[in-house]
Amino acid sequence: MSVVAESGTNQSAGAKARGAGFFALAGLTVAAHLVALAVLFTTEYGPFAITLSVLAWIFLNCFMLAVLRRPGVCAALALALIVILIALSHFKFGILQLTLTFLDFLIIDRDTFSFLLSVFPRLQMQLIVAGLVAAPVLWALWRFDPFRVRRSVALGGVAATAALIAAMAVASPEQAWEPFQGVNHISNLARSGVVAVSRLASTGWIEADPPAEGGLHLAAAHAALPLMQTPTSAPATPCEAPAKRPHIIMLLDESSFDVTSAPDIKVPSGYTDFFKSSDGKQRTMIAESTGGPTWYTEFNVLTGLSARSFGDLKFYVTRIAAGRVTRGLPQALQRCGYKTVSLYPTYGDFLGARTFQKGTGVEEFIDMAAMGVNEDMQPDSFYYDQALKAFAREKASQSPVFMFVYLTANHFPWTDVYRPDLTPKGWTPPGNTAEVDEYIRRQTMTASDYRDFTARLKRDYPDESFLVLRFGDHQPAISQKMLEPGIDQKLLAKRLMASDPRYYSTYYAIDGINYAPANLSSALETLDAAYIPLVLQEAAGLPLDPTFTEQKSIMLRCKGAFYACKKGAEARRFNRMLIDAGMIKGL
Repeated sequence: MSVVAESGTNQSAGAKARGAGFFALAGLTVAAHLVALAVLFTTEYGPFAITLSVLAWIFLNCFMLAVLRRPGVCAALALALIVILIALSHFKFGILQLTLTFLDFLIIDRDTFSFLLSVFPRLQMQLIVAGLVAAPVLWALWRFDPFRVRRSVALGGVAATAALIAAMAVASPEQAWEPFQGVNHISNLARSGVVAVSRLASTGWIEADPPAEGGLHLAAAHAALPLMQTPTSAPATPCEAPAKRPHIIMLLDESSFDVTSAPDIKVPSGYTDFFKSSDGKQRTMIAESTGGPTWYTEFNVLTGLSARSFGDLKFYVTRIAAGRVTRGLPQALQRCGYKTVSLYPTYGDFLGARTFQKGTGVEEFIDMAAMGVNEDMQPDSFYYDQALKAFAREKASQSPVFMFVYLTANHFPWTDVYRPDLTPKGWTPPGNTAEVDEYIRRQTMTASDYRDFTARLKRDYPDESFLVLRFGDHQPAISQKMLEPGIDQKLLAKRLMASDPRYYSTYYAIDGINYAPANLSSALETLDAAYIPLVLQEAAGLPLDPTFTEQKSIMLRCKGAFYACKKGAEARRFNRMLIDAGMIKGL
């Protein structure tokens, strides 16, 4: 790379520059590069990842040189940025089991910073102190750095390294499991940038059919258009629902599925009864995640849409959809006079959950801080108590209430015994591995707490009717060892990438308290999670708005499948209808 002295300097100044200060700054610049390379070599594994990370380092330096021209300042800034990125990646992996990706920066928002400050309250002061220390150091480097790099040379470096990074990313595409390993932070970040840019350039944020001439319209000749409203505005169209509408409670049962679907698993007597609805039937829900991302299912059951429509960007679906997707179950229930409440088990800024849910029509969002706890894993009885308190407050309005309640006691890990004091009386380990028996013990706790909760509703509100829909948000990570013991990891990865229903099947159940579900025609034996809002509304006896009427026709045509139907064609067509109706904006 061509390096020159500051233009306009005379020979005397040049001689002085080549004194002790000159060589000191040159040494610091070289040292910064060596430290950065040492950091990369200790955090990247394998020739491919190391090469990609070094190219990313060169790209970063060349980009900064094209702007600043001073190699000393650029080397220091690039080193600081690399260290910060790796630290942030470790932090993110500790919470989400996923390393940093390009999208973390592409869709940065206020909620992200709020969540960081909620988890690390001292972070703000630490950042201020770091800035006060770094500012004079960078100023000194800027002031006394005698070297300059031609911008044309730096831009050539940017172009060359960008082309090489893109070529490597295309030649060896990132596998879905790689960001979940907690290593190769910089190379994974660089490769994810290629994937994200390619995805956005080809399909945009969400898959949808191209605009049709005249637009695609929902049923009832534009009847959906009056529904375009903010969640806090009065319903624009009447809801011809029964005068006495049931209160609705939707329970997200963390990591729960019927383990008897796995071979040779021993369970207690009556274990499968919990997964049955009040009509005695056991139903299967097909989730869009397995072993981890609850927010995929959160997106499904609140919007009635598919997270898979976001392709490689789906991990950030709630952040992307926040404020941009307004169609959903809470909004439809508001139209029928419901007060809508969500009890969220962690900080509301997590992945933009508060903004996302309020955009779909949730009026009162109660997160972990509002519930007065600082840990998101609480016994189910805790969340039921919170739900009863919230219901008592909302009941005064004389309006029916919809509550979305998260239960977290069955969250991983299952290697430790969680709250042994809450073990139901008479519990005896069935005789599986310790991990599987702990998983079943927690499911038994969930079943016991649910019985207590429904008994309290019957006792405390004998004149009120309740419709309860509960579901497992995804299978636990240990299901992969249970369903096909000893399966080759490459074959398992193929099954997961192909959305093999064995690994995505959970359950959904519908119960009535002082209430018989009005219509269960949509409650098919096997159903994709995106249809849960439709099932719930019909079970409550509520009329469907045109968007859900259209979606019901898709459900019937596709026999309970949504995104998988016709290789995504039905979902793309439906997304285009919602875009044309103004219910998906800016995507």
